[in-house]
Amino acid sequence: MNGTINVAIDGPSGAGKSTVARLAAGKLGYVYVDTGAMYRALALACIRKGLDPEDETGIVKICQESDVTISYKGGEQVVLLDGENVNSLIRSEEVSRMTSPVSAYPQVREKLLKLQRNLAAEHNVIMDGRDIGTNVLPKASPKIYLTASVKTRAARRYSEQQERGLDCTPEEIEKDIEERDYRDMHRECAPLTIAEGAVLLDTSDMNIDEAVNEVIKIIDRCKA
Repeated sequence: MNGTINVAIDGPSGAGKSTVARLAAGKLGYVYVDTGAMYRALALACIRKGLDPEDETGIVKICQESDVTISYKGGEQVVLLDGENVNSLIRSEEVSRMTSPVSAYPQVREKLLKLQRNLAAEHNVIMDGRDIGTNVLPKASPKIYLTASVKTRAARRYSEQQERGLDCTPEEIEKDIEERDYRDMHRECAPLTIAEGAVLLDTSDMNIDEAVNEVIKIIDRCKA
């Protein structure tokens, strides 16, 4: 990757990958790339068109027509959908439910793959997602598989949604997480798996600061 440092963090929905990766990148001075946010933006585009998750033809068409880009303001990643900042619109449960089927279609993944790899070639990055170490950045070092129990992930997601003022129940979120885990792990295109050589990091009993420190320790050991 032209001498750049690429860190891949994979793991299931709600494990805290985005928060941990963003904070670790900030401490190390790396660029944080949230690939899930890119897929969420495309899912939002499909929702706005009223598409069914099973409508592959319609979803691929809308995704090919939609422009998703990443910019950085004040060190924060900004996701742009056709020029619109959609950071505040892509974290709802509705978008979460739509993201998994949308991201499973090969043509959708191919659309974003080039952008993700270009970012990694140009910057020291911490990139998180479902298939970063296995597919997007197979030469990344280190590779980390960050996970937590379903109940822990559901509790964290419920707290986040409450802070955003969104209406949901812990039971609904736990069910959604279990269903998404199954879809992500069993899809034909780039399923969620632990990359060869990845460090397994279970954060069920860690707070955010502890998880961030563990990630930085893993990166430092790899650089040594």
